[in-house]
Amino acid sequence: MLYAILAYHVEAEVMSWTPEADAALMTDLQGVHDRLNQEGRLGPAARLGTTGKARTLRGPGAGTVIDGPFAETKEQLLGFYVIDCAGEEAAVQAARDLRRVNPSAVYEIRALLLYLPGVPFPVTEAAAEPDPG
Repeated sequence: MLYAILAYHVEAEVMSWTPEADAALMTDLQGVHDRLNQEGRLGPAARLGTTGKARTLRGPGAGTVIDGPFAETKEQLLGFYVIDCAGEEAAVQAARDLRRVNPSAVYEIRALLLYLPGVPFPVTEAAAEPDPG
């Protein structure tokens, strides 16, 4: 069964990290990624751009593009993982492994009811760097 693990965090806190602190966290997370990859369970994963540059399309017809998202929450969705797990408990354990190295993050675990892999994209590490503004 495929599961999405959605990574939420207080965006202002993440943006306040020094480049060294951010790199250290990413190194620790890479250890979890490496293990999941070795087990053949890690699918696509992404670190998203800032919510200040996000846009939301909503409304009737062609819709209207607005700045956003504007969720009434303290945490914002900043990334996601797709993992292959035997069941929900294995997905929860994978999220616990991620949280062990990133304890201030919140991880939401959802079963994927439809997965369309598309074509592989190149790694975009440079695009994942925090946006200073």
